[in-house]
Amino acid sequence: MSKTTKILIVLLVSLMLCRALWNLSKSETYQVFGEIIPRVQTEEKLVALTFDDGPTQAALDELLPKLQARGVKATFFLTGNELQRRPDLGKKLVEAGHELGNHSYSHSRMAFKTAGFIKEELRKTDELIRDAGYTGTIHFRPPYGTKLLVLPYVLANQQRKTIMWDIEPDSYDDVAASSAGIVNHVIPRVKPGSIIILHVMYPSRSTSKAAVPGIIDALQAKGYRFVTVSELLNSQKISSDLTAQQSPQPQPWNLADGIRIKTGQLGKMSAARHVIGIGTETGRAGR
Repeated sequence: MSKTTKILIVLLVSLMLCRALWNLSKSETYQVFGEIIPRVQTEEKLVALTFDDGPTQAALDELLPKLQARGVKATFFLTGNELQRRPDLGKKLVEAGHELGNHSYSHSRMAFKTAGFIKEELRKTDELIRDAGYTGTIHFRPPYGTKLLVLPYVLANQQRKTIMWDIEPDSYDDVAASSAGIVNHVIPRVKPGSIIILHVMYPSRSTSKAAVPGIIDALQAKGYRFVTVSELLNSQKISSDLTAQQSPQPQPWNLADGIRIKTGQLGKMSAARHVIGIGTETGRAGR
């Protein structure tokens, strides 16, 4: 085998590995440690409506009356830095009966962050959520949905789940171009136990905000009841017919100076089946 051929093989393998790691970090249904929740198995017609980012005054002024008028309690995954700027909005959400979740402090991609960085992001945002008066379980959703090894490891050691979604209409540019497009995308895809993710906090997401009443009205007409993520998790066990699954709990090994993976651990991941085969769809906007 020539030197050129060897170099090409190394480059090809490196590219395949990078693609596999990228797909793993973006997967909505698989992670190496702990539990990842894209949907919950239940026979009841329950659905969780979740909102990421913020809080912002303009969005809540428009959104909260619409939720209240329809008797809907939602889960808001808030970023700590924005909650710190407007703690009154966090309190307003709690007073309205909604659930608050942790969406990190800085909204940084978590795939290649250290354990110390991740723990601090979680801690600061948890404290701000508690300061807002929220007393329930604080669930976590990673910014952009990205994770790799360290984030799931830290969450697993804190007995926390990674809350994802199975319906993400405004992550597709063509769908998010209109509120009608978002509604038409969501309604036929919802199943009992679905988790819907929407981004409504900023002016650029006006079609998502406008779609909320249509989504609620159409699903309620079909007999669905909107619940928080915690209520949904309590309704049934995690779906076993999805690719979501409980991964091995981590054994205590030190992450302070970097990641050390035990021999054979990656083999247990069945990377070819779970990672390389997981494609990312085109047209997705940033989360």
